[in-house]
Amino acid sequence: MKLNRLFLFMLLVSGYSVAFAQSTPSSKELTRKKEALQREIELAQKNLSKTVNGKKLTLTQINAIKSQIRLRQEKISTINSEMRNLDNKITENTGKVHSLQSRLVDLKKNYAEMIRFAQRNRNSYDKMMFIFAAKDFNQAYKRIKYLQQFGQYRKKQAAYIQGTEKDLSNQIVVLDKDLKNKNSLLKQQEEERNKLNKNKNEQAVVLNQLGRQEKQYKQDIQRKKQQQAAVDRAIHIAIQREIEIARKKAEEEERERARIAAAKAKAENKPVAAAPSETKNKSNSEIFRSTSDGNKLSEAFENNRGSLPAPVTNGYISSHFGRGKVDQATIDNEGVTYQTPEGAAVRSVFSGKITSITPVQGRYIVLIKHGEYFSVYFNLKSVSVAKGESVSARQNIGIVGTTDGVGELGFQIRRVSTPQNPESWLSR
Repeated sequence: MKLNRLFLFMLLVSGYSVAFAQSTPSSKELTRKKEALQREIELAQKNLSKTVNGKKLTLTQINAIKSQIRLRQEKISTINSEMRNLDNKITENTGKVHSLQSRLVDLKKNYAEMIRFAQRNRNSYDKMMFIFAAKDFNQAYKRIKYLQQFGQYRKKQAAYIQGTEKDLSNQIVVLDKDLKNKNSLLKQQEEERNKLNKNKNEQAVVLNQLGRQEKQYKQDIQRKKQQQAAVDRAIHIAIQREIEIARKKAEEEERERARIAAAKAKAENKPVAAAPSETKNKSNSEIFRSTSDGNKLSEAFENNRGSLPAPVTNGYISSHFGRGKVDQATIDNEGVTYQTPEGAAVRSVFSGKITSITPVQGRYIVLIKHGEYFSVYFNLKSVSVAKGESVSARQNIGIVGTTDGVGELGFQIRRVSTPQNPESWLSR
């Protein structure tokens, strides 16, 4: 019973260790993430510089500051993860150095004993006496082999000592490199913390400015809310139109099937049974999935959850999904908002069909259908696709527009008309 418990405990521990090793990002992954965060921080700083040049405080400016602080905190967290990985590596390499040092001491001790033995029995006369003192021929042969093997073993031990010394030297170089890397990371961490404090001070100045420009700021938020409401209405109308088209198409196909069945029954001189309408009882999702293409596209889109490319190649999320609060104001976002470089290209996140291109307040909304799912892109300055056109994943569909001098793209994913959190669908 005790053995069974011990075996179960060992399984649990080994399973946890494997899961932990798999979930822990590698140093290369952390380095790539840190570099990507640095690019996003630099873009946020560039966008912030553009908005600060304006005389009035805007929501775009506050979002840029918040994003910069969030990205800086994420970068510090990534550096901390790098340091934890490096600490584990330093501990492991220190253990290897100590192990090699102990092994080297033992090897040298054994080798010294062999040398002393060889010194005591160094002349040929002693070796011959050792062989001839054997009881019989078989023992004499074994003693000859022993002397030969002893010489070979001594040479091997000398080689082991040289190899161990080389391994020890290499391991010390690796350990020294790890320690230097840790010092470099500590400096980076300190620099990022100083910059983070500076960002927080800038935020405090902006929030203080917010008190003086509260009226203008509220007007800006109200303007943004009106723009968002207009966009949401346009998206809702476009999707409802697609629902109606899909339902009518399904009804036509159903009537056609009924007509063919009636004609067949008449030809066979059989009574025609009036079948109840199936389409009327179907949900919107079922309507979109009722065709083989629609079902296939929906499943393909679902299977890529968490791995879809971002709609822009260079940018960061400045406003997240759901209800957010800025000072006393609340902003509802049914998708996410990206801040990008001015004139950045916008691309489709998945293959599908352009079902709607709607102009709203001097900008464009593009709707792409992926079975029962829709990806929505708004605040485009120009569009490079046409309604009804099929597009592939990562295909450019237009150019992002600017808000307060900063490139800004609104992006949504909807299952029919229900908003989804894009961040759970997109690859980091």
